[in-house]
This record gives sequence, C-alpha cells and structure tokens, in this order.
Amino acid sequence: MLSRLNNRINAALEPHLPEQRLFLKSDTETRFIRLRPLTQAITIGVASMALGWMIFATALIMLDSISAGSSREQVQRQQTLYEERLNALSIDRDLRVEEAASAQMRFNAALGQVSLMQARLLAAEDSWHELQIGIDVIQGTLRRTIKERDQALGAAELAAAELENQTGTARTETGRMRDTEVTLELITAALDDTSKQRDVALGAADRAAIRAEDILRQKRDLEARNNRIFTQLEEALTISVEPLENMFNEAGMDPDELLRSVREGYGGQGGPMSPIVLSTAGQPPFPEEGRANAILEGLDRMNMYRIAAEKVPFAMPVKDSFRWTSGFGNRQDPTGWGTRMHEGADMAGAYGTAIYATADGVIEFAGWQSGYGRLIRIRHAYGIQTRYAHLAQIRVEVGQRVSRGERIGDMGNSGRSTGTHLHYEIRLGGRAVNPMTFIKAANNVF
Repeated sequence: MLSRLNNRINAALEPHLPEQRLFLKSDTETRFIRLRPLTQAITIGVASMALGWMIFATALIMLDSISAGSSREQVQRQQTLYEERLNALSIDRDLRVEEAASAQMRFNAALGQVSLMQARLLAAEDSWHELQIGIDVIQGTLRRTIKERDQALGAAELAAAELENQTGTARTETGRMRDTEVTLELITAALDDTSKQRDVALGAADRAAIRAEDILRQKRDLEARNNRIFTQLEEALTISVEPLENMFNEAGMDPDELLRSVREGYGGQGGPMSPIVLSTAGQPPFPEEGRANAILEGLDRMNMYRIAAEKVPFAMPVKDSFRWTSGFGNRQDPTGWGTRMHEGADMAGAYGTAIYATADGVIEFAGWQSGYGRLIRIRHAYGIQTRYAHLAQIRVEVGQRVSRGERIGDMGNSGRSTGTHLHYEIRLGGRAVNPMTFIKAANNVF
C-alpha cells in the first residue's frame, strides 16, 4: 500500500520534477543513482527550509545587534547628560559655598564696624552728657549772677533813699555825698563785673548749644550708618540661615527640635554666643542692642545648624562615576520573587569604587549579614542610622568613630545582589526613609 502511495506521488510530481539519474563512473564499471520526483521534492523542501532558517536567524541576529547598539547609545547619552548634570550641580554647589564664605567674611567685617560704631556712639553720648552738665552749670551761674545784680540794685536804691531821708546825724552833707559816691562806684563796678560774667556765660551757653547740636547731628548720622549696617547684617544672616532651615525641613526633621538636641549635647569647640549687654545707667536700652542680640542669636542658630549638618547624612556615599539603578519603594524583585519593598537606593559603579561615610558617627556593625552581604552600619546623632551593603571590602571596625567624607569600604557584589553596586539606606528611629530626601535637600546648600 505504501509503494502504491509513493508511485502516485511520483506520478503527480513527474511533470514538474522528471526523474533524474546521476552516473558514477569508475575504472572498472559505471553505476547510476536514480532520483525519483518524490526524492527531489523532499531534497528541495529540506534545502528551502534550511535556507529560510538561515535567513531568519541572520535577520534576528542583525535586529538584536541593531537594538543593542541603539540601547548602548541611549545609555551612553543618558550617562553623558547625567554627568553633565552632576558637573553643573557640583559647580553650583561650589558657588554656593563661595557665596556663604563671602557672606561670612562680610558679616565679620560688618560686625567689627558695628563694634567700632558702638564705641563711638558711647563716647558721643558721654560727651553730650558732659556738655549738658556744663550748660546746666553755666545757666545756674548766670541765674545766680542776675539775682546778685538785682539784689545790688535794690541795695543801691535803698541806700540812696536812706541818704536822702537821713537827718539828725553827726555826719555832714559832704560826707554823705562822698559815701553815696563810693557806694555808687562799688555798685557800678559790681554791675560791670556781673554784666561781663553774664556775657561770658551767654557766650559759653551759645557755644555749648552749637556743640550740642553738632553732637546730635553726629548721633543721627551714626544711627543712620548703624541702621544700614544692621540691615545688611540681617539680610546676610537671612540668606545664610534660610537654606539650612529649608534643608532640614525637606529632610523631614524639625529644625527647632534639632537645635534643642544640639544645644543639650553640645560638647565641641566654641559655644552659644552670649547677648550684648550695655550699661545704660537706668536708661531704657538702645534699639541697636536688641538688633545686635537678634543677629547674635541668628549666628548662634546658624552655628548650631552647621554642627547638626555634620552629624546628619547629607553627603553622597559615592563620589566617583556611578548610575542609579533602583530607588526607594516597592519594586519587582531582581531575583524573580515578585514585588517587594526596597528600603534604600542602589548606585552601580566599577568594582572597588570607594564608599564614604555620609555623616559623623560610630561604627556599630561591620561584617557579613544575610542578604546584605558585607555590610557597614553607622550610628549617627538624633536617632539616625545609615547602612552600606554588598561591599567588596570593609575598611573600618566596630566602635570606630568616623567623620563625614571618610572612606569606609569598597563597592562590590556580595550577598543577595545581581551585579556590582552599593545598597545605601537611611533609617530614622529604626524606620527606613528615602535617602534621596536627604541628598536632594542638601543639593542647594553643599
């Protein structure tokens, strides 16, 4: 039955594929191979399938090559853009640092001018009080002189009346006249002296009034200059403190609570600035005193922020070239275990890239931990902890104190990892938070 089916198929294919014979000739004999239509059809079909598969495989390889080349170019472009952005951010950060340093220098210079102006103002106040006392003394002398003059005139009138009405005495008229003349000369001399003293006192009073007016004018000019200086200082302080407050607010930390913690545990160099207290001898305090104390409080606040910034992880753990590969939050598990919470940020770079501490702290763990691989945990102030996982090498020991920017390890691929990268975590009170919150908050300050 199979032979009949073959014959029918051969007969059907015979018009299209006639039977062929291949002759094989040797030295002793000649043989031939008969290629029937079915055999030719099968051979052609197999050859066509092989050729088609070769074409299809070649096309797939070419498409993969083109796609891979496009992806590499896109990644390269993204990496170039990211590096340009990082360079721009670095330049902007350097400019901010220079502006802050320049503002601090201007503030110190202005504070010196304020101290000098304050000393001059106090000296001017003392001079004004002395002149005021001198004017009061001169006015008292003038009033006393005028009173004595009036008394002398009254005595002269009484003496003249008594001489006119005097009778029955042993004195002669000539003696009375001589006594009257002597009395009048004495009175006239006393009046001349009193008039001269009055003129001298009036001149001194006029000069004192002019001097007092000049002192008041100098005082007004000094107050205007002090006001301009204080205004510049207040503006510079606002420009310096506001970015720090915004940085801590954006990081989810209460600035007032943070400053209270810094003051309670303050044990470093310097110290809180004491307010300015000037002796006013029972007088109300100067307005400049309140403004100066407000500026000192602002400087103390800025100093506390600076101390806190050293202890909060605002720095970057990787300073060499890298790329972000996974952020904080739910994601597809890279090993295929469904959706899971990713409690940190992943930064991929070259094997052995240096890893740095992002804030001052104490090493509380440095070793192998399941899942994390080689792990470093640093305990910082204010209940903050940072973690650096999948390291190739650990360069610190438990209990060691580290500073921000100090190298603590090398990037690697240890633990539950699919490639060389750093897994970076920040925890507040034991709860994982997004590290990018701290990194972005510090972009406008550092």
